[in-house]
Amino acid sequence: MSAVRWILTMGILLAVFAAGWQTRAPRVGFSPPILPARVALAADARSTDDLTAEERRDIAVFDGAARSVVFITNVALRRDIFSLDVFEIPQGSGSGFVWDRKGHIVTNYHVIAAANALLVTMADQSEWEAKVVGVDPEKDLAVLLIDAGPDQLVPLELGGASRLRVGQHVYAIGNPFGLDQTLTTGVVSALGRELGSPSGRTITDVIQTDAAINPGNSGGPLLDSRGRLIGVNTAIYSRSGASAGIGFAVPVDTVRWVVPQLIQHGKVTRPIIGVQLLSDDVATRLGVSGVIIGAVIPRGPADRAGLQGTERDSHGRLRLGDVVVSVDGGKVSDTDTLLRHLEGRQPGNEVEIGYIRDGKRRTVRLRLASPR
Repeated sequence: MSAVRWILTMGILLAVFAAGWQTRAPRVGFSPPILPARVALAADARSTDDLTAEERRDIAVFDGAARSVVFITNVALRRDIFSLDVFEIPQGSGSGFVWDRKGHIVTNYHVIAAANALLVTMADQSEWEAKVVGVDPEKDLAVLLIDAGPDQLVPLELGGASRLRVGQHVYAIGNPFGLDQTLTTGVVSALGRELGSPSGRTITDVIQTDAAINPGNSGGPLLDSRGRLIGVNTAIYSRSGASAGIGFAVPVDTVRWVVPQLIQHGKVTRPIIGVQLLSDDVATRLGVSGVIIGAVIPRGPADRAGLQGTERDSHGRLRLGDVVVSVDGGKVSDTDTLLRHLEGRQPGNEVEIGYIRDGKRRTVRLRLASPR
């Protein structure tokens, strides 16, 4: 019995020892030796030294801008057809970036369009409900507001688009496909592109880049090699819906003009000349190059300047109004180009309008007004 008891005791001890060893053993492979602090630091130093100057620059751009980039979830409300309960479902997502330490976030209009609720996720993974401050569908831009503290809000430095050159390095940061912050690099592949906006108007001076921009990148920043904002990633040209090497960004010069107005007024205040225009289709059918004034708003700038709208004569025949063909010397071929020439100007500014009446070209100066 003593021999049997001894064998059982030894078996139990071996089983306990084996179980304890298995608990402490690594799951896969072997545990690497723990290096002294000096050796570990030296290894880190060597890994940094192994990087090229271009790689160090890319890392610096990402590290400097990552805290400024946010993830935006567009939430819609739906009602269950059986229980009639209302519940929230994500209907889209995109990116954005911190504009100032007051909590303003800039993104694309199409990212937040038709949202019942918006959720902003910061780089530290904190989540904030956001409210819409203002939108401009004509430039596909929107401003949100969150209640985060100033320490969490790191605004991006603004660059300029006027000195960009084709071939210049650019960086796009965003959340493609709902992933965590992702950096893609490329170059400016073209300048001065035009892009249709959600309102149907044309966005001008758009930046084209081959930096990979995918669903979820919309609204995120396009940066130069110093980490400064040069554009807002807006769209891609792709038949598959994924990046095909042709992406577009709204230039920062447009962002500088639009965002402060959205913060102050909730919309962009565009000056007017005080006319109602006939559609471009009518002008095309009549073979007219320019925009035809359909009506002049009483006591408006055009009325005070003597411009005439379309009307019928004493015999009931239609007499076309003045045809606007230029603004400050810039050619006007359709409604879009007329509005484009007025962009960036303020109510009270004077402009020279070139127009055609009775086959003769004339000019008149008028003072722009605010829309009512």
